Amino acid sequence: MTRAERLLVLIQKLRCYRYPVTAAVLAESLGVSKRTLYRDIAQLQHQGARIEGSAGVGYMLREGFILPPLMFSSDEIEALVLGLQWVAQNADEMLGQAAVDVQAKVRAVLPERMAEVLDLPALKLGPSEHQVTSCHLSALRDAIRHQFVVELAYHDQQGRSSSRRIWPMAIAFFDASRVLVAWCELRQDFRHFRTDRIDSLCVHEERYPRHRQTLLHTWKAQMGITD
Repeated sequence: MTRAERLLVLIQKLRCYRYPVTAAVLAESLGVSKRTLYRDIAQLQHQGARIEGSAGVGYMLREGFILPPLMFSSDEIEALVLGLQWVAQNADEMLGQAAVDVQAKVRAVLPERMAEVLDLPALKLGPSEHQVTSCHLSALRDAIRHQFVVELAYHDQQGRSSSRRIWPMAIAFFDASRVLVAWCELRQDFRHFRTDRIDSLCVHEERYPRHRQTLLHTWKAQMGITD
């Protein structure tokens, strides 16, 4: 294992702890001496990692540190590129462009020895068997982000139309459809709306009263979903 790879593993291990972990435990898990571990901690702190603690007490990684792309492994870059390809092809225009921009930013900071993994990826995304409309996705994503109430004109599978005021929480991307998860004020319960059946929508600058995270936890429990 190279030092760069070891630093990557060390950061990942620190992220798993919500309390200070001693240098002895970290050093043993990495198969290095405590002296080497102290040097690695110092190097990560120099690179901007918010690692707090000291020898004999333990170390803890605070939130906010973004791992430099130069520390990505080849497998991680391939996973990143494949995921970005999928988003560029299957999301709305704004999110697709964001995926293209992310790839360009990663490419700009990668060392040349790793750039080929991104420039000439071994993994390619094939064409989809389903053409799924991305209409309304950008507006819905914005409403979810800000926890805004949305009013929908919607038709069901039988073509019956209805008007709903909803609290949007998440969008599920299936192969043949995109499904909005929301709390429906009319039904006073969670409902799922296929985005291709939304005829029109209006995003109100009115925040719904319950926190989105709380709603999602309740929805997952109701659906029997475990993470």
